[in-house]
Amino acid sequence: MTEKRLKRIGLLTGGGDCPGLNAVIRGVAKPAIQDHGITVVGIEDGFEGFVEGRMRELSRTDVSGIIGLGGTILGTSNKGDPFHYPIEGINGIEIVDASQKLMKHYKGWGLDCLIATGGDGTMHISKKLGELGMNIIGVPKTIDNDLDATDQTFGFDTACSIASEAIDRLHTTGSSHHRVMVIEVMGRYAGWIALMAGIAGGADIILIPEIPFKWSAVFQRVIERSTRGNRFSIVCVAEGAKAADEEVVIKETDIKRTDPIRFGGIGEHVAQRISEETGLETRCTVLGHLQRGGSPTAYDRVLATRFGTKAVELAIEGKFGHMVSLRGTHVSSVPIAEAVAKQRLVSRDGEIIRSARAVGMGFGDED
Repeated sequence: MTEKRLKRIGLLTGGGDCPGLNAVIRGVAKPAIQDHGITVVGIEDGFEGFVEGRMRELSRTDVSGIIGLGGTILGTSNKGDPFHYPIEGINGIEIVDASQKLMKHYKGWGLDCLIATGGDGTMHISKKLGELGMNIIGVPKTIDNDLDATDQTFGFDTACSIASEAIDRLHTTGSSHHRVMVIEVMGRYAGWIALMAGIAGGADIILIPEIPFKWSAVFQRVIERSTRGNRFSIVCVAEGAKAADEEVVIKETDIKRTDPIRFGGIGEHVAQRISEETGLETRCTVLGHLQRGGSPTAYDRVLATRFGTKAVELAIEGKFGHMVSLRGTHVSSVPIAEAVAKQRLVSRDGEIIRSARAVGMGFGDED
């Protein structure tokens, strides 16, 4: 497709909200409208809004001054997978395939392509829509940093900054009261936030999904610190972490979501076990949605802007079925199929883990 034929671009933000989404919207809309005369159609509330037919054309005024704004001006949803779409039926919630309804809106709105910003779920949906004939470009977004084929996703740096600051604050109250302080962070099946924030915040123990832990090792570490005179400990726990002989702790399941599992509760579980087994006073803080809210860091603002402008370049070049990707310091692209082939998880014997162990941090797997 040549630049002359590219008239209307659809843009949506899917999945969970994330710092930097508005910077992407701005990065797409400004060059598309100003430099190429392309109409940018903002689809409201992700794929849910696409199925239900909610959209509005974006102007330069709409995207002015939003680079530092958290959330997304378009709204989003993690329950709008068109291939697994929940509707209210006679017998309650029914799951249907609403992809053809979405495709009807795509054609009816006269879109030449869609730029879909989201994480693993959004990219899987984008791959399927591409197979149905949609011209689609992916932009990788997730605080979990678990999308393969890109070195980093925007939103991750902000989440790590918030979590590490929280650990800093727990240090002062933990040391004052001589407590074990457990902090639970997000990440689902990947331990990147817990790992990076734990290292940056100087946590004593970091528990991540990729390294199932032994309770005995956790208990021994906090007891050793206590007997050495370090009368407090910081334990940073990823929400998907689990003991080697236990299942993942799940808060609830939601059939409206393609992945129905909602993590939560491992932090309280760890705190309770430490208190019971060691006799040390223990408290738990669940950081929750604080990690994905608020203003993005400078790094995420810049990365999101680069991703947005690159997505427009790919669309103009007709390079559909690709996702924007960061490799080293260079922004390029990879096939969406490559991006969703596997999750990007922490290597349990990688350089970052080795570095953390070298400065005395434990991962609950020590003998």
